[in-house]
Amino acid sequence: MPIPTAPFGSTGHESSRVLFGAAALGAMSQARADATMDLVHAAGINHIDTAAGYGESEVRLAPWLAEHRNEVFLATKTGERSGDAARAQLEASLERMGVDQVDLIQLHNLVEEDDWETAHAPGGALEALIKAQEEGLTRFIGVTGHGVRIPGMHLRSLERHDYASVLFPLNFTMLDNPAYRTDVESLIDVCVERGVAMQTIKSLSKGRWAPDSTAPQFSWYEPIEDPDAIARATRYVLGDARLFLNTTSDARKLPAIFEAASGDVSRPSDDEMQADTDRLGITPLFDGSDLERI
Repeated sequence: MPIPTAPFGSTGHESSRVLFGAAALGAMSQARADATMDLVHAAGINHIDTAAGYGESEVRLAPWLAEHRNEVFLATKTGERSGDAARAQLEASLERMGVDQVDLIQLHNLVEEDDWETAHAPGGALEALIKAQEEGLTRFIGVTGHGVRIPGMHLRSLERHDYASVLFPLNFTMLDNPAYRTDVESLIDVCVERGVAMQTIKSLSKGRWAPDSTAPQFSWYEPIEDPDAIARATRYVLGDARLFLNTTSDARKLPAIFEAASGDVSRPSDDEMQADTDRLGITPLFDGSDLERI
């Protein structure tokens, strides 16, 4: 059974409900990146999410995009807050990927108050990206972030501009935080009303790496390893038909995610998710600390 698709907000694109998080390519060799993209393509993923700050990700995508650009919705991000810098970073991203246009440019991790004010002020990143949109360098503009404050910040951003998409973390342990759940529910209500696409990240987070861990680290957080728990964590997100799931930067988990997403994606019960949390020692990744800034 193929991975289902759904309208990506009001963009007019039917995106696979699993989006490829191309941060996974950031430290790969070109050969491994090519093999990973073959896997992504074979799974029917038609939406790629990368960023200027994801190491060599944009460069690694270029050979694949040369043959498949018209088959995918292509999104990247800028971490710059001033207009000139954001414009320059977008142009550099286009050059690195060998494309003339992206479908979506996103303000990356817009969570801090000073960053938010700068990006939305005259001469800021948003103004520059709107101009780039008018010139055809991007079709849409979105905003992303992580941490427990980001749903509230996204609500503020949507008051300021008609963003096409938002991105925020969502998993069972985060929604077990009543304040975070309330903010997420408020954000979802607004996005549904306005036709804003909702992307989620960190579905497979087990927690922060232990300082003495010797395990290979392909993502900055420790991912869930148990295959059955990965399937349940995937379905916990996809069980809400309004949400899209961005894959983890640990590409070793892609086959398990794709398998879970191509079957019955009904949401597991809270009891099942709590059992995994207790058995595997899953802890919240974000707690309002400086970790949210990265």
